Amino acid sequence: MTNHVEITRDCGVQVLRIDRPDKRNAITSDMYGVLAKALADGDNDPGVRVHLIAGQPGAFTAGNDIKEFMAYAQGGGLGTDVIDFLKRLALAEKPIVACVNGLAIGVGTTLLFHCDLVFATPGAIFRTPFLDLGLVPEAASSLLAPQLMGHQRAFELLCLGTTFSGEDARRAGLVNRLVGADEVEEEAISAARALAAKPPAALKAARDLMRGPRDAIAARIDEEVALFAERLRSPEAMEAFSAFLEKRPARFDTAAE
Repeated sequence: MTNHVEITRDCGVQVLRIDRPDKRNAITSDMYGVLAKALADGDNDPGVRVHLIAGQPGAFTAGNDIKEFMAYAQGGGLGTDVIDFLKRLALAEKPIVACVNGLAIGVGTTLLFHCDLVFATPGAIFRTPFLDLGLVPEAASSLLAPQLMGHQRAFELLCLGTTFSGEDARRAGLVNRLVGADEVEEEAISAARALAAKPPAALKAARDLMRGPRDAIAARIDEEVALFAERLRSPEAMEAFSAFLEKRPARFDTAAE
C-alpha cells in the first residue's frame, strides 16, 4: 500500500483500493498521483485486462480532501496529480469496474461516469456538493451526466446537489446493479474477472466502438479545470470553505463576486 492506495493484481484484474478510512477515504493529491500512475501502468501491462476501483466498507470516497481544496485555492488552481488522474480515467484503454459500498461524494460520484460497470449497495450515497462550495462540476461530468441521465436529472445531481440513493443511481443509469454490502465486492470482482477472461483485442475493439472518440471528454475536462481554478479563488468558494471548516452556515450574501 502506498499513500493510502492499495494496488493488487489477480486473474487479469488490477484492483485500486482507496484506503484512508479515518478520513472516509477522502483523496489527497498524492493519492491522485498513485491512482493515475496505476491506471497508466495497468493500461501498458498486457497482464492487466481490467481495472477495478473500490474503497473500504462504508465509504467508497468522501471526495477531495477539503484542506487540499484550500491549498489549491491559495496556489491558484488544481494540482497536476488531480488533472492527470481525471485524464487517465477518461482515456483509459481498458475497462473500468467500480464497487461502491457507502459514501460516494464529489469525485466519488463523477468518476463513475467513466466506468463501464458499477456495482453498489442499496445504502450507497451519491452526492456532488460542488455548487455548495462555490465550485463547478469536474471529471467531464457536466458533459457525461446529461448524456447518461438527461438534463433535468443531471441538473438535480450536479447543481441542486440532491443526494441520490443506490436505487436513484440505478434508475438514473449510473449503477448497473445493487448488491448487499456483504456481497457487492465479490460481485464486482466476479464481473471484472469475467471481462478479463474475454479475448482482449475483441474486448478493446467493442469498448472503443461503444465509447466512441473521447476528444470532447478530454476537452471538457480542460474547460472544467479552468473554471474550477477560477472558482477556487472566488469569494464564494473561500466563504464556503471557511464555513465548512468552522462548522457554520455559509453566508454568500457577504461574499459577493
